[in-house]
Amino acid sequence: MSRVDVSTHIAFLFAAELQFRLASAVDIAVTMDKQPLDLPLQWSHGKHLVRYQEVALRKDQARFAAWNMHRTSTFLMAVAVKDAIKAAVPDPKNAKDSDVRAAYQVARLIRNAFAHNPFSPVWSIDPDCRNQTFKVRDIISLDTTNLQGATFDWRHYGGPLALLRLCRYVRFEILKDPKRKREIIPMPMNIYFQQGNLLVTPKKKSVAKDES
Repeated sequence: MSRVDVSTHIAFLFAAELQFRLASAVDIAVTMDKQPLDLPLQWSHGKHLVRYQEVALRKDQARFAAWNMHRTSTFLMAVAVKDAIKAAVPDPKNAKDSDVRAAYQVARLIRNAFAHNPFSPVWSIDPDCRNQTFKVRDIISLDTTNLQGATFDWRHYGGPLALLRLCRYVRFEILKDPKRKREIIPMPMNIYFQQGNLLVTPKKKSVAKDES
């Protein structure tokens, strides 16, 4: 693969990661009722025009939309991972490196589950991938035993942070994106700690988010 192709897929992986990070921030802000839901009073684009009443969001609609955006952002990372590995590694299904092979299969199977039914994904496991465990170091693991036709669940592969780590693994370890010094980012205005889908605010009540 040419360096241009490598650079392109590195950019795609990073863009998918940024989408996930932004979706995470929006999901928390909506959950904590700190996300503005402002939209234009009138919005024209090309030959079409809509008014505020047509596109405005209720709070319950925003909660669902934010949750769904966060979920689909993990799907986008899986797509970017699959495409990057396929472009960088000849015949990734049979790669000599077991981590590369597993990373490709995990990303591909997650992508397939979402692509067939993005709002209610179901596992579609190829016959030659059933009753196997695909494991990438201590990053992500998918046991396909009895998953064919099962409803997609984050517990099957470790959840959204496992996909974030997989995305970074592919970017840095397979595509060899140089690690740069991170710029200093100001501390957040609101302090949260999160465990799974539970948000904890110091000296304030905890808020349980909807299970994904």
